[in-house]
Amino acid sequence: MSDSPVRPVASSGTFAIGGDLPVHRLGYGAMQITGPGVWGEPRDRGEAVRVLRRAVELGVTLIDTADSYGPFVSEDLIAEALHPYPDDLVIATKGGFTRTGPGEWVPLGRPEYLRQCVEMSLRRLRLERIDLYQLHRIDPEVPLDEQLGVLRDMRDEGKIRHIGLSEVTVDELEQARRHVPIVSVQNLYNLTNRQSQDVLERCDAEGIAFIPWFPLATGKLAEPGGKLAEAARRHDATPAQLALAWLLHRSPVMLPIPGTSKVGHLEDNAAAASVSLSGDEVAELEKLA
Repeated sequence: MSDSPVRPVASSGTFAIGGDLPVHRLGYGAMQITGPGVWGEPRDRGEAVRVLRRAVELGVTLIDTADSYGPFVSEDLIAEALHPYPDDLVIATKGGFTRTGPGEWVPLGRPEYLRQCVEMSLRRLRLERIDLYQLHRIDPEVPLDEQLGVLRDMRDEGKIRHIGLSEVTVDELEQARRHVPIVSVQNLYNLTNRQSQDVLERCDAEGIAFIPWFPLATGKLAEPGGKLAEAARRHDATPAQLALAWLLHRSPVMLPIPGTSKVGHLEDNAAAASVSLSGDEVAELEKLA
């Protein structure tokens, strides 16, 4: 008799980031395990630790965080909850913002600052190498080759395995790829906001992971009696689960990272991996928005 745990997230399929980092496609975003305004400690630190541990139990093998979440709180919690890490767990983190207060984010891409960001994330996460390090924002005041150059140097030093970007246009992605291989893009994208559709299409064509942040924004579509709510009922699912399922069916390079600070919500999100949609249903949901 097998005692292996049920890992529903495995049903989301697998994608190899950079060609050599296989992850289950439904991941977890660790921004919400901090305080209000993504600032300070969570209201319930014990629950935050339970969420992280439960995510791994459910089959999550991609956790996305950033040094600016807290700041520093999210990375500290991940290490507290999960170190020593499972062999198949990929922790992606980001740098390139400074925090001046709750809800305040200021890009800073000077090479010496980005080097410090990487070194401090390594220390907080208790890692010798960060599997996926993403430039949180391109700083318009610093030449792009300088921002990516220091990350490339740290990759060559063995401190970063792969480099990604966040909130970029197609042109910015292509400019960056002239300086260093880019294996992931993390842009705002969900059922009701598809302004990054052209970026997704480029990532799809090039085999670049596309990590949509804020994947559960469904707005009025999810209200009782709304079209998304009706479609969810037909699938015996919640509107949030259907919105995540739509993302997973939208592209094989899509790696949604829904975040939550509650174990119950996490388990509900994980169930989205098992929601099956036909091509017609994917198109129908797309038209709803």
